[in-house]
Amino acid sequence: MVKNGSKMPTFGLAKIRPHVRVRSPTTQLKQNVDSTTKTDDQKTEDSGTFCNDKETKSEGVAKSDQTPVKLIGRKVMIVVDSSIEAKNALQWALTHTVQSHDIVVLLFFKKITTSKQGNESTKAKATKVPGFLYAMKNMCQMKCSDVQVEISLVEGKEKGITIVEEAKKQEVTMLVLGQKKQPITWRLLLTWAGKPMSGGGGGVVDYCVQNATCMAVAVRRKSKRVGGYLITTKRQKDFWLLA
Repeated sequence: MVKNGSKMPTFGLAKIRPHVRVRSPTTQLKQNVDSTTKTDDQKTEDSGTFCNDKETKSEGVAKSDQTPVKLIGRKVMIVVDSSIEAKNALQWALTHTVQSHDIVVLLFFKKITTSKQGNESTKAKATKVPGFLYAMKNMCQMKCSDVQVEISLVEGKEKGITIVEEAKKQEVTMLVLGQKKQPITWRLLLTWAGKPMSGGGGGVVDYCVQNATCMAVAVRRKSKRVGGYLITTKRQKDFWLLA
């Protein structure tokens, strides 16, 4: 029992201290703000790096897209001279088959002459380019400004053989020749003899059409009243093209 007036014994409550440390709200808030700021800064840096990489890639693609692409067209050879048939063939080629970036070759044939001092055939001296070839070249450049035009002079004994060999040598895609209209009597004689009707120029056009390694087209303008062109190829004869 405890006597009246005596004090209650203390069990050392004052000596017991809490071991749990509680942070102040201000310090905890500051640390949270710092961590959030670091995370945002890291995200910003990452996004900036990603954007820079994306811009670099897009710049590389843009630069590659700006690289000029050289277009290579076909090579179209047109046998020309001062005749109206050659002019019609050139006109048809420029309006019906020549495309952008093509190379147009104006081929002019000259037969080899025999030297008076010897029996062997020799090539004539350097031949000047006829004036009508320059006129044809200018016409081609006026009608098709994005087409390259070349003038080619060849000499040989046989016109048809020389043209076919030159077309093969230059690796042309298409060979175009002007064709004359045969007289009715000549056509009747060929039909009576059972021979196929050849092109104008003593069979030169027909020889080129049949023996050229590339596609060869013989062109003849129809009458002014009817209009259009008659086209002859290796597979078709006098195909009427209204244009």
